Amino acid sequence: MEIKHILVTTDLSQEALRPYAPIADLARSVGARITLLHVVPDLRALPHGAPTAPMLEDPGLPGRIEDARAMLDEQCVEFGDIPVNRVVITGADIALTIAEYAEENDVDLIAISTHGRTGFRRLVLGSVAEALLRHAAVPVLVFPRT
Repeated sequence: MEIKHILVTTDLSQEALRPYAPIADLARSVGARITLLHVVPDLRALPHGAPTAPMLEDPGLPGRIEDARAMLDEQCVEFGDIPVNRVVITGADIALTIAEYAEENDVDLIAISTHGRTGFRRLVLGSVAEALLRHAAVPVLVFPRT
């Protein structure tokens, strides 16, 4: 398997930084490029009392996108001297959006960090990493909680 493009996903948390240094080392050793991706949840809602009306967009979405871009710029220093393409996109289903991005952009490997939630918290919050493993058409490298 030749690795030319590595997609590193982030939810902008401290746990998401875990794969940055090892992925930078991997990219450096195989000559791969890195894309750092954040998906801003785009949760649209039906207007109350108008089920046939178009879905309402979150008015705070543009601000959340700009905030995410600023955070990605800050987090890129964690990759050291490796140039990193920073991408912020929106989607209702985070894992599916990541998988679709990877397929559309010739990604060879996806790296993601888990939060290590268990029990009720995992049941309620779900697991993006687990869903990504089911949806991705390319290998997914999961960095567990240490």
